Amino acid sequence: MADEELELLRQKRMQELAQQQAQLAQEEEAKREFESKKQAILRQILAPEARERLNSLKMAKPEFAEQVELQLIALAQSGRLRSTVTDEQLKKILLQLTPKKREISIRRI
Repeated sequence: MADEELELLRQKRMQELAQQQAQLAQEEEAKREFESKKQAILRQILAPEARERLNSLKMAKPEFAEQVELQLIALAQSGRLRSTVTDEQLKKILLQLTPKKREISIRRI
């Protein structure tokens, strides 16, 4: 009797693990699909130099670059971008979005 119960518990646990694995695979596929769609949109709205700058920024500040990408896509989808974004335009956008740094100076008395 205990062997049957143990086997049932094992089977149930194996099913749970299989479901979790399937769910993780679906989530991973959804992330890949979202990323590929995002990159396709960015290819359409950014000039090659601007795309290079954004990729460089992504290496240094991934979270900030992600925010910039999402904002550019939102602008494009809302129709507020009428042409491709050049490197100079992207520089201006990045300057506007970069948080202002407070300068701290220490004076000795």
